[in-house]
Amino acid sequence: MASDFDLASTFIPSLYKPSSLLPIARHRQSLLYLVETYPVTIVVGQTGSGKTTQLPQYLDQAGWTANGKLIGVTQPRRVAATTVATRVAEEMHCAVGEEVGYSIRFEDLTSAATRIKFLTDGLLLREALVDPLLSRYSVIMVDEAHERSLSTDVLLGILKKIKKKRSDLRIVISSATLQAEDFLRFFAGEEFQTDTNDGELGGSVGRIISLEGRMYPVDILYLENPAEDYLERAVKTIFDIHTQEPEGDILVFLTGREEIDTTIQMISERAQMLHPKAQSLLPLPLYAGLTTEQQLYVFEPAPQNTRKVVVSTNIAEASVTIDGIVYVVDCGYAKLRAYNPNTGIETLTAVPISKASATQRAGRAGRTKPGKCFRLYTEQSYENLPDATVPEIQRSNLAPVILQLKALGIDNIVRFDFLSPPPAELVIRALELLYSLGAVDDYAKLTKPLGIRMAELAVEPMMGKVLLSAPSFGCLSEILTIAAMVSLQGTVWSHHESDKKAMESTRRKFAVEEGDHLTYLNVYHAFVTRGKKDSKWCRENHLNYKSMLRAVSIRAQLKRYLERFGIQVDESLSFNQKQADLSGQPEKIQRCLTTGYFAHAAKMQPDGTFKTVSGGLTLHAHPSSLMFNRKADWVIFHEILQTGDKTFIRDITKIEKGYLLED
Repeated sequence: MASDFDLASTFIPSLYKPSSLLPIARHRQSLLYLVETYPVTIVVGQTGSGKTTQLPQYLDQAGWTANGKLIGVTQPRRVAATTVATRVAEEMHCAVGEEVGYSIRFEDLTSAATRIKFLTDGLLLREALVDPLLSRYSVIMVDEAHERSLSTDVLLGILKKIKKKRSDLRIVISSATLQAEDFLRFFAGEEFQTDTNDGELGGSVGRIISLEGRMYPVDILYLENPAEDYLERAVKTIFDIHTQEPEGDILVFLTGREEIDTTIQMISERAQMLHPKAQSLLPLPLYAGLTTEQQLYVFEPAPQNTRKVVVSTNIAEASVTIDGIVYVVDCGYAKLRAYNPNTGIETLTAVPISKASATQRAGRAGRTKPGKCFRLYTEQSYENLPDATVPEIQRSNLAPVILQLKALGIDNIVRFDFLSPPPAELVIRALELLYSLGAVDDYAKLTKPLGIRMAELAVEPMMGKVLLSAPSFGCLSEILTIAAMVSLQGTVWSHHESDKKAMESTRRKFAVEEGDHLTYLNVYHAFVTRGKKDSKWCRENHLNYKSMLRAVSIRAQLKRYLERFGIQVDESLSFNQKQADLSGQPEKIQRCLTTGYFAHAAKMQPDGTFKTVSGGLTLHAHPSSLMFNRKADWVIFHEILQTGDKTFIRDITKIEKGYLLED
């Protein structure tokens, strides 16, 4: 069969499918007609139908970006905004930031030339603070709206308000099948079912159009008996596929970063035991904490004689499409936010996914040819899954949302038109927190200037309060650094060393007895003075060079926000003096952190665990924290993670009980 071989060696497959072959291409005219005719168009299409990449280009070609107007395309996730913008820029033969750009929190790649702008829904809401009618946009496309993220839901409510005042604005909502009618009913209201228009759904307000995606059949396989340890089972399944199935890349769904790192290490170790001549395995991580560059690796075709294994959170379920995936391994869980209004604490907990998610995940295997989905649970368990995931707005801490709505001039939260109204106790709890932070007054109006400034800062309310209190404690420069470091969400240290001990000892070099926040300050100072020009120094000190560069840029952005409020940042003090001379400085920082995080205070128990102020919850210091196995009386913490039956706290700083009583 030499001739086959010759073909393969003379032709190389194209990296991209020509866009004219995507399923959406034959719907081009009807899409443009609907957008022209109706204020709202709801596009239903499988992930991979081309809607995200092609529709904005059609609209651009049809003249929607004339007169300097923009087409805005929102994504629930940062990863999607950056990867899709990169892809569309390639198709339009421009650099990202020219005709096609993106804007995500702390990173803006757009210019005066930009006509198509990809951004997270949260960022579009921030733009509405400055331009309440979003007048720069001719079309706003809300992509992946069925994910029902917090910001998507709020954005839909805001767009419904804007639509009343701007008859020229076009709203396009893209969604997976089940929810299209709910979205149309939301926008059309009374007109949803009208007799005048041949009983067409949506009346004069809008229409639903369906683009069938190219889907190849996917075989779904279940476990006979439940898996005791799904990580172990996932790795075994990967190697079974690798040794027994024809070629094709593998996509594995797990719940979070730590699981992904562990699994990648397990794969790498076991892969060394494969036959030297066998095809090799290339495991790659995909989760939100990675830098944009690291996320782009998963889209590169695998090298010769190598099978790619992408180990991902549910980020790959809908937001991004990775070509070449033929096998999906689904652990059946995802980390979801759950806010308990009684304890006032929001946790990220791994919970069973919904049937809708399971179907989405399986569908990722049928993009390029028929595929297989291995579910690491029984068919019985699948039958017991809920049909759809509860919208985020019904299970989250709503303080940031309410702060934002009030800043947008929507004072009566209860009367705001939500797609799914949040439970009353979540709204009450959020108002209580905002009141205790001083962001709203006795009448639940935003306070001036504090509440208004907190809404404009791109950080959550507790950290916003800390930043805005810092000038009065004389530690603004330090708090800016701490805020930037905390927003890296635990990606400061690089973990892939098998040498845990070496990492611990280097971490101890930076450690400050007051806890994690001040240690971050030390790490940042060391990086800026030593590591910024020298990535080798970062490797030696187990620091993630890319993350640290990101901290520098986030800090600069936060500093710009504060300067816009007329708050001057005095940098001289902190950078010239070494830690030893900062007499009294740690205490100022601890007091300042307490002004925002008093609701996250906990007291250490004799057995080394912590109890929250309300006394309800038993918490453990996360192993990554310096407070792991250390003594303290009172502490405040930044976030809570739930793993198995234990609740961990991360980013912990010691405080004195007295700080909690100060105003």
